[in-house]
Amino acid sequence: MSVRATARLRAEPDGRGGTALPVLESDGPLALRRTRSPLPGYARATVVGAMSAPLNGDRLTIEAEVADGAHLTVDAAAATVALPGARADGESSTYAVHLRVGEGAALRWLPEQLVSAHGSDLRQSTCVELAPTARLLLREEQILGRHGEPTGALTTRLTVHRGGRPLLDQQLAYGPGAPGGWDGPAVLGGHRAVGQLLLADPSFEAAPLPARLLGPTAALTPLAGPAVLVTAVAADARLLRAVLDEAVHELLDGPKADHRQEVR
Repeated sequence: MSVRATARLRAEPDGRGGTALPVLESDGPLALRRTRSPLPGYARATVVGAMSAPLNGDRLTIEAEVADGAHLTVDAAAATVALPGARADGESSTYAVHLRVGEGAALRWLPEQLVSAHGSDLRQSTCVELAPTARLLLREEQILGRHGEPTGALTTRLTVHRGGRPLLDQQLAYGPGAPGGWDGPAVLGGHRAVGQLLLADPSFEAAPLPARLLGPTAALTPLAGPAVLVTAVAADARLLRAVLDEAVHELLDGPKADHRQEVR
């Protein structure tokens, strides 16, 4: 039997210089836990998998709202593994994330990797609405197949609007049913780990960053707005995380990043 589950959280200023979580609703396999934040002024919530999911046919959703002036980190306790399940009709699963970040608010959305197991079929989407003065650090990582196995079918879409205007709309597809060439030398080149890192910050309007390579398998691209997108491929999850962690360090802790400390 398929699972339908929606988890919700909301962050608000607590009036004492910190952030409260008045809404923290778990559902089905999506268990949300309030955890201690190492960042002053930030609340932190961790997604804990309460059961194996998503299986083919499941419909999972996370909705998160960061109210004006609030600061929130959301991470995960473990990787999410898309599994084939036992459905005879071959129905795909969906995993939808809806994020809203208000004026002067900051969100660090840092889940663990999404692993596309052989035989699975997942449609993942992340939709973000940013206020003009909101800040966002968002990381996504896709691992194509568990160790020694081919990937499942995976389609991901990342859509970001800022002040009601499009900032980014990116769709990627891998595995069976994906357009030809997805694993060719012009796309993955045999790599099995893919990642994106998005940093949106109003300070980029005054000091935009130039496009450049970040090593042999990663690139930084400025967007048509106060944001940059880092895209990377790697042989495995460990190497991919190292590339993205280095990009975060450069963007937030580098010599020219003092004005972006609020999204650390």
